[in-house]
Amino acid sequence: MAVVRSVAQAGWADQGELHRFRGEVYDCFTARADALFDLVDGLCTPVTVGGVAYLSLAPGARRGHGAAYAAVAAGRIDTDMLRDLLAAARPDHWQADFAVDTTVWMRSDAECSPQRGFSYHPSRHSAGQPIVAGWCYSWLVALSAGADSWTAPLDTRRVLVGENANVVAAQQIQQVLPRLGRLSAPALFAFDGGYDPVQLTVELTGAGAQIVVRVRDDRVFFARPPTRPPGGRSGAPRRHGAKFSCTDPSTWPVPDVALDITDDVYGQVSVAAWHQLHPKQRTYREPGGALRIIEGTLIRLHVSRLPGRRDREPKTVWLWWHSDDPASLDLNRVWRAYLRRFDIEHTFRFAKQSLGWTTPKLRSPEQADRWTWLSSPRSPSYAWPARWSAITGCPGSHRNQHTPSPQAASGRVSAIYYHRSAPRPATRNPPGPAPDARKAPDPRPPNATPPSRKTRSRPRASETHVKREA
Repeated sequence: MAVVRSVAQAGWADQGELHRFRGEVYDCFTARADALFDLVDGLCTPVTVGGVAYLSLAPGARRGHGAAYAAVAAGRIDTDMLRDLLAAARPDHWQADFAVDTTVWMRSDAECSPQRGFSYHPSRHSAGQPIVAGWCYSWLVALSAGADSWTAPLDTRRVLVGENANVVAAQQIQQVLPRLGRLSAPALFAFDGGYDPVQLTVELTGAGAQIVVRVRDDRVFFARPPTRPPGGRSGAPRRHGAKFSCTDPSTWPVPDVALDITDDVYGQVSVAAWHQLHPKQRTYREPGGALRIIEGTLIRLHVSRLPGRRDREPKTVWLWWHSDDPASLDLNRVWRAYLRRFDIEHTFRFAKQSLGWTTPKLRSPEQADRWTWLSSPRSPSYAWPARWSAITGCPGSHRNQHTPSPQAASGRVSAIYYHRSAPRPATRNPPGPAPDARKAPDPRPPNATPPSRKTRSRPRASETHVKREA
């Protein structure tokens, strides 16, 4: 309550943008809308989210924990409409830079929860391997243009067991591109080293988007083969040209494009790019059966220092870049967008630690999907409409003109709700159960049986006495 008490009620500016956004979020709920919106409001208050029931203790909560569980179990959300809303809420002055990555909702002990799979986890291990059982989610977020940790989540999707994360990411990109509208520059999507650059290139060819993917520093690529002179040797033409080894500088030709600048954070930045390189792959073939040659641009990035880690020697980063128009390469934009890709890690931490995204012990994956969508608009994208108000309307904002962090903006949004300056949309149903309200379905899967009572192994003493007398 320290944040709430420190804010004066008369110091807030116009919250019309926030009111409109809340009304549009409410329209995305097609069943149990009021209870679902109460959960969103509960997430916007300074309450420790130890589970779904904890949100019924939030200031201003109008329903009990039973309605909260029923909303997660039987509520309905128009996800396509919500995706359109989140894409429209992306700030216009941001560049068209995006990041895609996966994170896991750990459910290692939930043996009755279906559709769990094994996913990579950096700190948890199972049987000596860095994997955990749970539900894997693929997030697509828009990156901020400034030096802050703000992102705008645009889409989230659960990766089913047996699905390919590269294909899921490509589908998310193809679905979000029409929602972005007219862009001043092609959209750029940054990926970390866990993705396959060749598969992403094939899946997104012709989509009108740029991709930048980190590759290992021991990869080997090949240039185009030289043209066979007339009257030369007979036989099949060469498919691979000169070898390019990332670990052997003697195999590097003169870069096609180079950039050397001085940055305030990273010091001396050197970026070099080589066009028309391709790796060897055995997945995609031509109609005649020959292996396809998939070309792209290889980028070498090296900085002189790291922010906050001046005693650590920076590593050289190798990136794979591809676009339908190779002439649209902007090295200054590409290397900055890739480094800002790490803001999605802050989004994951903010969603899990501050919003309690993976805290509830939900049984079914459908409930997890519904809870994920409730947390997604509450993520930085939901707090973004209050960002301008938080800067201009909060007392003391003149002392710090820097953009507040998502966590700081969350506290200021909570103060808005606490003082009732952000009214709720018109409710469809009054608080409390309606006379003809349907009972929420049993969230337990069909194969989960309720616990049975222990049967008596022998008759009671009184029964034995009666039988003997008979």
